[in-house]
Amino acid sequence: MTQVRDALGRIIELAAPPQRIVSLVPSMTEWLFSVGAGERVIGVTRFCIEPAAAIAHLPRLGGTKNPDRAAIIALRPDLVIAEQEENRERDVQALIEAGINVYVTAIRSVADVVTQLTALAAILDVSAAATPMMAELRAALIDPPAPNWRVLALIWRDPWMAIGQATYAGDLLRLSGGINVAERLPGRYPRATLAEFLALEPELILLPSEPYPFSERDLPVFAAVDQRCRIEFCDGMALTWPGPRSSAALTMFRQLLQQPL
Repeated sequence: MTQVRDALGRIIELAAPPQRIVSLVPSMTEWLFSVGAGERVIGVTRFCIEPAAAIAHLPRLGGTKNPDRAAIIALRPDLVIAEQEENRERDVQALIEAGINVYVTAIRSVADVVTQLTALAAILDVSAAATPMMAELRAALIDPPAPNWRVLALIWRDPWMAIGQATYAGDLLRLSGGINVAERLPGRYPRATLAEFLALEPELILLPSEPYPFSERDLPVFAAVDQRCRIEFCDGMALTWPGPRSSAALTMFRQLLQQPL
């Protein structure tokens, strides 16, 4: 029996590398397949969409915030992967009380991707497959560009919400040369009126494709934005999904944020 610790410091006892895995985190589902553990995944959430073809046959076990606990327990997984930000503590606790091993990640920075997924890869015995990805990401963290643009990254409307402090996406923007103006507001995903957000004087407003699917139909509400402020649509999965997308996301947002204002 091997004892391992998850990102919350909880001790989990495993008799062997897990062979029946349920993922309650879309980005972790994608990562599991990217490191060769996909054949062990026996269930995912309805929000897990990648890799689309590989997971098409898998049972959908509710959402990230309302997983079907009974269905998860019935599958008898030897490990459930959850995320502190995406999954509710009471669901995790209920699964633990049912005798299910639950490994919780807590990714709040790009560096966390390296440390936490390296640890999880070791637990799953896929370190050899995961190492090149982690090495590439570790190298990308060296010598980040200097701060360049004041950025506001919105993630929802009605109510308006933005990426704030102590978030993976916020750290990704920082490492790309962005100055996240929403970090001046309280909370990891602050809520405010659009006018209050614009009062932070961003030079670049990012409108990602998820979790709220911003599109050109949303542009009229920004009619009053200072013409010196640039508005860009961006890939929401690149911005918010840690794992296989992280290295390419850094390249993408660095190219965007290092352009002349």
